[in-house]
Parts: sequence; structure tokens; C-alpha cells
Amino acid sequence: MGRRMTGALTRYARSFTGFSRNARLFLLTTIVFGAGISLYWVDFNLYLEATGVDKPSIGWLMSVSQLAGFLVALPASALSNRIGRRKVMLGGVALIVAALLAILPGNLALIPVGVVALGAGQQAFGVVQIPYIAEHTRPDQRNEFFSIWQATQFLTGVVAVPLGGLIAAALSAALNLSGDVAEYRIVLTLVAFMAMLGFASLFLLSNDRPTGDHTRLAPGARFGIVLSDPSLFFRLLLPGFITSLGAGQLIPFLNVFIKGKFSLDLAEVNIIFGITSLGTAAAMLAQPAVARRFGRIGSIVLVQGASIPFLVVLGFSPILWTVIAAMAVRNSLMNAGSPIFDAFAMDRVSAAERATLSAGMTMLWSLGWTVAPLYYGWLQATLGFTAGYAVDFVTIIVLYTIATALLWIWFRGTDKVAAGDAAVTPIAAETPLLEQA
Repeated sequence: MGRRMTGALTRYARSFTGFSRNARLFLLTTIVFGAGISLYWVDFNLYLEATGVDKPSIGWLMSVSQLAGFLVALPASALSNRIGRRKVMLGGVALIVAALLAILPGNLALIPVGVVALGAGQQAFGVVQIPYIAEHTRPDQRNEFFSIWQATQFLTGVVAVPLGGLIAAALSAALNLSGDVAEYRIVLTLVAFMAMLGFASLFLLSNDRPTGDHTRLAPGARFGIVLSDPSLFFRLLLPGFITSLGAGQLIPFLNVFIKGKFSLDLAEVNIIFGITSLGTAAAMLAQPAVARRFGRIGSIVLVQGASIPFLVVLGFSPILWTVIAAMAVRNSLMNAGSPIFDAFAMDRVSAAERATLSAGMTMLWSLGWTVAPLYYGWLQATLGFTAGYAVDFVTIIVLYTIATALLWIWFRGTDKVAAGDAAVTPIAAETPLLEQA
């Protein structure tokens, strides 16, 4: 028994090693750039609220930002097939930095422009990450690498979000700056600085510009878009879109919900979100082992289905510590399956189709987050804070249930054996093949 357990632990540890140089360096970008993005997601709409933007208008701004990302995703994907993923990521991060510099002064006329640029920049960077990773990892590595990659983002948030809030509060006090706006402005300055570091780290990656336009000769290619099996694409994309319709009406505003319901300050909100990120990272790292036991789709359905009851506690409990615990567990379970689905989706399509599928995933996610904040804003304006959030939580529970059921109906049993076989393959040092959900 002891030898068997030791052997299993050794295989599990080895499954997380042997990645290419580019794959390992990409984790560095994830750390430095992800630190800024973590702060942005927790504090940006609180900054907008502090500058005097009302909740319905914040909902509109979030929708406009997501719409910009929706419009950019497919062109960025097609462009990356021609000039390389790295250059597109560099352009996206540069646009993010420029947008933050436009937003920082707090000029209400410039904020919408900056928000649009932020959405476009984030999408240009984000849409090519998944195909880049797929092109710099072997199939037997992808479950583990996608899990490490996304867990790294959340672990970065564990440190960056609470620390950023504490730094902002300390600097605001030291500089005798009064009001929430000053603290949030310091946070956004930190976000811009970390984005600049992320831009610099991307230069460490080797140039991945294709030697030829591999999509031009691929069957079904049109304008850099490759689509050989529309039915498969539809089944891979629809559950994520339904999930985005639920997440987009709540997740961007969860900080407002926690802050308003329990009257918390900036540092307290950031600490809470940092704590919840720790559990999510741990769940993501454990998910490849769950996938080996139940198959990738089985493991995703298991964790996402288990997360739904915690939404009830999160939305309706009047006790802060139970809300924090529910948020930590829900986030852990719901997000744990995301890297496994990324790996699963990339393995279901050809290399030439990966950028197209990634663009479709991010476009539909952006579309959901474009529509959903409008619904949130309408609920807040019509029903008010408490009733509006109650309807939000009920809606997201229904949508998450539908999305999880569709994954099971369409893909159950499709990869259990393959996932198990890949998991025990020894992983050696890799030469790159050229590379969330």
C-alpha cells in the first residue's frame, strides 16, 4: 500500500513538470500581469462608484467594455494566426496601460473611452492565451498546465488584492489624501504598473510568428477563421455562453454587494476576495486528479454542480462569515473545472481551429457580459439593492444549472479513458510544437 501511494504521488508530481521554456515564462507573465488584473476586477467598479457614477451607469459601462472585447476577439484571433500570438498579446497589454492612464484622472468624459479601451485590450490579450498554451504544451501536459496557469492567477490574487488594498490605504494616509477616490486611484496606479511589468515579461517569450499562413490552406478557412464542424463548435460554446449570462450579471458587482450589504471598507473587501482566491487556486491544482478519476467532463460537472447550493448561502445569508465561506467554496468549485475544459476543448479541434474556437469562447463570454450587466442595472433601478440582488442570484442559479446539464448531456463519456491514459504518461523536457476555457 505504501509503495502504491508513493508511486501515485510521484506520478502526480511529475505530471506538473517538464514544461517548455515558453510555457514556464508565460507563467511569469501570468504572475506580474495577473497581479494587476486581480486588483482591477476587485476595485474598478468601486472606483467608478466613488467618482459619482451611479449603479445603472456602471452596468452600462461594464456592458460597453465587454462589447468592445466582443468586437475585438475575432480580428485579434485571426491576426495572431498571421503575426503570432506574442505580438497580439503585447498590443493588448499596451492598450490596457494607455486606457488606465486615461481613466486615472477621474474625468467623467474620458472614463467611457478608457473603459472601451480596457475591454478591447483585455480581450486582445486574453483571446490568444489558450491557443498559445496549447501550442507550447503536449496533449499529455495540458490538463496540468492549464490548472497551474489558472491557479497561478488566483494565487497571485491572494497576495496582490489584500496587499494592494493595504498599500493604497497606507499611502493615502501618508500623503494626507482623503476620501475613497484617492485610495482607488492609488490601486489603479498599481494596476498600470503591474501591466507595464507584464508587457516587459512578454518580451522574454520567443517570437512565435508562423512561417506561413497555416489557416489560408486549411479546409473551411475564411479570413483567418477555420471551422470544420459547426455542430461541435456549437456544443463547445453554448454552455459557456449560458454561464456568462449568469456570471456577468453578478460577478463584476459582487464586490458592491459585499461592501453594501455589510458596510465594509476597501481594505476589508480586498482581504475577503484575497481569501476566496486561495481556495480557488487549491481546487484548480487538485482538479487534474479529479479528472483522472471521473474523466474531464465528469469532473467539471461534479464541481460545478456542487457549487450551486453555495450560491444560495452567498446570496441570502445575513451573516458575514457564512457569506465569505460560501463565496470561497463556490468560487473554488465553479472555477476549478475551467482549466480542464480549456484543455478538453483544445484537444477536440485541429491546431488550425484553436484560435477560432478560443475567439468564439471569449466572444460569447463577452457577449454574455455585455447583456447581463444591463439586466443587473435594470434590476437595481427597478427593484433596489436587496430585491435586485435576490433576483440576480435566482437567475444565476438557473443559468448555471442549465449550462452544467448541457455539458453532461453532450460530452459525458467522451474522454474518460483518454484522460486517464494521458495522466500517467511520463513528461520529459519539451521542445515547443511551433502553443479557459
